[in-house]
Amino acid sequence: MKIKFFIFIILIGNIISCTNDIKKPQSNEEILSYKEPLVKVNQILVDKDSGLISSYCNRRSLNLNISKSGLWYKIYHLGKGDTATAGKIANINYKISLLDGKQCYSSDSLGPKSFLIGQGGVEKGLEIGILMMREGDKAKFIMPPGLAWGLIGDENKIPARSIIVYEVELIQLTNY
Repeated sequence: MKIKFFIFIILIGNIISCTNDIKKPQSNEEILSYKEPLVKVNQILVDKDSGLISSYCNRRSLNLNISKSGLWYKIYHLGKGDTATAGKIANINYKISLLDGKQCYSSDSLGPKSFLIGQGGVEKGLEIGILMMREGDKAKFIMPPGLAWGLIGDENKIPARSIIVYEVELIQLTNY
């Protein structure tokens, strides 16, 4: 409900501000005056997400690592294949769910996912995580919204500002 209210306020603000008399910031000081509150709000949201993920991990006795980018991860089965690198095509089996356990997507129903590492087109957190893996590895990734589907979700099964849990098996790496 809070998210819908937040989005509603943003939309109303955008509608009200859409006039021909739009005042653009004139100086670096004025630009910085807009930036500072946005950085503070972002930090509050990042801290909130981190707390939710931490609580989720504690309830499930998960001991995950946290990357510099904010990806929570654990490679729990080590494979023996090639290491993932940018420019290779990753073929994965996966399950995507929300923190409440609701499953959104899986390779069981949609088939394995393939993507060119380093070219985008998938969640940023998935690329970061895959680059830590090699063929045959299995991992759990927990992605805060900034590494997943962001402010609006996927407009299908993943709601706005959702933290997602990815179970991943790196089946195969192939050259592009």
